[in-house]
Parts: sequence; C-alpha cells; structure tokens
Amino acid sequence: MKIVGIILSILGGLGLIIFGLQAMEDSESFSLLGMDIAVSTANWTPVIVSGVILVVGLIMSARK
Repeated sequence: MKIVGIILSILGGLGLIIFGLQAMEDSESFSLLGMDIAVSTANWTPVIVSGVILVVGLIMSARK
C-alpha cells in the first residue's frame, strides 16, 4: 500500500505541475477603461483531479 501511495503522490504532483501551468497559460486579457482584465478560459478539472490523487497518495503512503 505504501508503494502505491508513493506512486500516486508522484503522479498527482506531476499532474498538478503540468496541468496547473497549462491552465495558467490559458487566459485571455482585454483592456477596459484603461485596466487590463484577464479571464481564465482553462479547464480546471484535470488540476482538481490531480490534487485529489496527490492527497489520496499522501494518505496511503502515511499509513502504517
């Protein structure tokens, strides 16, 4: 169980990094009354799923 938890933690962390960077880059900005406004057009579902996998992996690897 501990090895599976470590693997899930690694995969979840990598997913958070990769999908998080991709989601941050998927934004559009426009100017309104002299201010730049950024609107996110990203799909945040993979980031949330990666975070859940990371937490589950950490819980599984912490158990004795």
